Amino acid sequence: MADAIIDRLSPTDVDTAAHLYNQIFRPTRDADWIRRRIEGRRSVLIQVARINHDAMGFYIGFEHKPDTLFTWLVGVMPDVRRSGIATQLMHAAEDFARTEGYKYMRFECDNRIRPFLHFGIANAYDIVGIRWDSERLSNLVIFERQILEQHRNDAED
Repeated sequence: MADAIIDRLSPTDVDTAAHLYNQIFRPTRDADWIRRRIEGRRSVLIQVARINHDAMGFYIGFEHKPDTLFTWLVGVMPDVRRSGIATQLMHAAEDFARTEGYKYMRFECDNRIRPFLHFGIANAYDIVGIRWDSERLSNLVIFERQILEQHRNDAED
């Protein structure tokens, strides 16, 4: 597994994430595309994974519902895929979500991106739905995981 350093960026600092996005995904998008998507969102989390000071991956998420942090984008440079960087980014996001009091993490994954489907299953995420994405012309699998235990009052049992 790669030993990446995960840096949290300011929600206004989307340039690094946009640059990485354009190295990883097609079609390319400008930083304003990211800004528009996160505008007005609560608890925006932008992270960059670095190895030897080189940015190798990124994460962008935000509040989906008051109890749920939604993972919008995760990307890792092709030459370091399968080295655990996406897993490190997701675990760091889960730690952030717990600290902020979120009970659930949620993400959607294109049915064709098998490694991330495997990540969700291997990390105890439940499949809670499927939705058709008309832009991608593909099904998205919706994953969710409880990250904070709900405490019950034993006197109510």
